Amino acid sequence: MRRFISLVVVAVVASSCAQSVNVEQEKSALLARDAEWSSVASDVPKWGTFLSADATFAMAGMPPMKGSQAIIAGVTPMAKAPGFKVSWKASSAEVSSSGDIGYTNGTYELSVNNAAGKPAVEKGTYITTWKKLNGVWQVTHDMGAPEAPANPSSPMVVTPVAAIKWMDAPPFLPKGAKLAVLVGDPSQPAPFTVRLQMPDGYKIAPHTHPTDEHVTVISGTFRAAMGEKWDDKALGDFAPGSYANMAAGMAHYAAAKGATVVQVHGVGPFVVNYINPADDPSKK
Repeated sequence: MRRFISLVVVAVVASSCAQSVNVEQEKSALLARDAEWSSVASDVPKWGTFLSADATFAMAGMPPMKGSQAIIAGVTPMAKAPGFKVSWKASSAEVSSSGDIGYTNGTYELSVNNAAGKPAVEKGTYITTWKKLNGVWQVTHDMGAPEAPANPSSPMVVTPVAAIKWMDAPPFLPKGAKLAVLVGDPSQPAPFTVRLQMPDGYKIAPHTHPTDEHVTVISGTFRAAMGEKWDDKALGDFAPGSYANMAAGMAHYAAAKGATVVQVHGVGPFVVNYINPADDPSKK
């Protein structure tokens, strides 16, 4: 990053021998152009019109892309990700005395929904070099780096089925079930994956969670319904392979038909709030 910035500064300074222009006026124009580019960040085709034909684009964690068409093709799928939002603001700009080369630098904020459907925000710094082509400032190079290296959301884990360790379910769940933690710590504000093994007839009274609960049926028949009051007639049967996302704050209840195993993943802490406090097994 420092080497890149140095090269940009050298290029701007080197062009000072050319015919001088109103540099301060061009700086203001370049800052306005940068702000205009940020304002259309959610519209990739329009965003792409700011790129020169041979522009390069490099962000941390992504392979460099060259050429406006390649950049647009590479950015489009990312822009369609749930919760995608990006914005930036220049803190300064420099322009050569020839008035046709310059750069802007500042801070950016990128947000994309994580596995739990919650915004995961990355903040960092960027530098963009510009060249005036046919009287219009166009991007020739753009690169950014997060404030700190991105940490993996969770450690790499590979667990053969025979190595899964089962234990009694925590006190906030009815007795009789077994729980296996595959990755993470459900009690912490971080990604986790667990499996719940339930005997035939097992029931979990109406409750909510403060975060999204992603449920995949591994075996047996998982029965579930929405609502704050138990209703056998409302229960739906979900066979192995079925998936459901119990959204944060949504009241629901569940049961097992036959020995049943479900896998639950999300972002902790994993908390069960019973609609009727008297249903909380930990209070009995």
